[in-house]
Amino acid sequence: MVTHRARGLVNLHAVLTTLAVGIFFWVYAAIIYRVPQVRLSREVNLLPYFLCMIGGMLLSTRELARQASRFHLLELGGAAQLAARQVGLMALLTFTMMFATVDHHISRLFLGSFLMWCWFGLTALNTHGPRALARLVFQRGHRLPTVFIGRLAALARLNDWIAHKEPLGIHPVGLLTDDAPPTDALTLPAPLLGRVGDLARVLAEGKVGQVVLLELPASDEEARTIIEICHEQGCRLLIHNDLAERYTQPLVPTMEEGRHFYTLQEEPLEDPLNRLVKRACDVAIALPVVAVILPPLCAWVAWQQTRQAPGPLFHARERRGMQGRIFRMLKFRSMHVVAAEAGDAGGEGNAHAEARQARANDARIFPFGRFLRRRSLDEFPQFWNVLRGEMSIVGPRPYMPQLDEEFRRHARGYRTRHLVKPGITGLAQSLGYRGEILEQEMLRRRVHWDVHYITHWSVWLDLQITARTLWQVFRPPATAY
Repeated sequence: MVTHRARGLVNLHAVLTTLAVGIFFWVYAAIIYRVPQVRLSREVNLLPYFLCMIGGMLLSTRELARQASRFHLLELGGAAQLAARQVGLMALLTFTMMFATVDHHISRLFLGSFLMWCWFGLTALNTHGPRALARLVFQRGHRLPTVFIGRLAALARLNDWIAHKEPLGIHPVGLLTDDAPPTDALTLPAPLLGRVGDLARVLAEGKVGQVVLLELPASDEEARTIIEICHEQGCRLLIHNDLAERYTQPLVPTMEEGRHFYTLQEEPLEDPLNRLVKRACDVAIALPVVAVILPPLCAWVAWQQTRQAPGPLFHARERRGMQGRIFRMLKFRSMHVVAAEAGDAGGEGNAHAEARQARANDARIFPFGRFLRRRSLDEFPQFWNVLRGEMSIVGPRPYMPQLDEEFRRHARGYRTRHLVKPGITGLAQSLGYRGEILEQEMLRRRVHWDVHYITHWSVWLDLQITARTLWQVFRPPATAY
């Protein structure tokens, strides 16, 4: 089956790259022995470090397995990211070993330069290796001649999939359909072989290795007939599940006690271990920020507020959090209090003004407040919300209850954001989607990236978002105001 071919390709690539790293380690060590500036002594036991490198590569196979279905299509950017994760795991094990054993004799320059060259080498191998292996393994005798059954429209929706799987040996030989022949048959990825009822004849006459049903059969009788014919002819059968297209909503298959179900999205943070890891990271970062950074920052902000816009230090207003629960989110006040008292302080006045979003060159924002907002420094008090467990450092940004209800009416799947804790920063914000929401398309894009974060959460993704957010503190995007 196609899945086993893809997994096999990943496993073969993992074995070969691990072997390449192992060989390169000893070759590089032999070269470095001759470089006096590095000071790598032959008396140093390199075996534990070699095992750490191999261990890091073995741990990275989980990441490879996640990309199995499209691994042979990996481009340079994805290959470089994968190589960075592989080298990161090797470095983690290596330096843990070095510090745990208090080894002062091993050359740090040797280890660092080896890891650097590994990243370059693994990037090249991850880019070109899967394609080369696919050509080597799945050509000629291992090709899989495939017949497709179903409507022409269903075939058109699978054109990309067919093209992506051809490197794995999937070879389209024909199509069986009850639709009228198209005016331009040249646009089809495979020639017309007849109607669906001709399946038995086609399998008996030709060397077909696999049958692909383009959609779920319309009746149980049709399904049983096709399955019996494939069994009789010893032909593989692959049925494309088109439920997501029928219901216009992607569905995620899941299994519970041997029974198959479909759900609307993956939720990695439903795993208690993942939640514990995320909470531990939140506390580990928020605690020193609240204890060390926030007090002097509060003093500085209070001094500037006294000079430019006297009033309370913090701006605390209701937001919707996980499962729609209301909490009070803290920010440094960035607007004039006078405007709030006049009912003109979007978020810092009465209920009507609460729903007004801040705009570029908004007169309500005093000069230092504008600086705080552009640099995202006004969000720092939210580390206290993180310690209280109301927020996370990374997650969908929370909105005011009034805006929350309005956005729900205009963005499909908006309430999915409430499946996790809101964040000080989020994937959408790290990609530049900040500031006032002026049109529905802007809202839909933010919701899209928020849902993407929920369904694809990982520690690595949190680190990427955090790094991009820190960069925006120094280089704010045009949408920050």
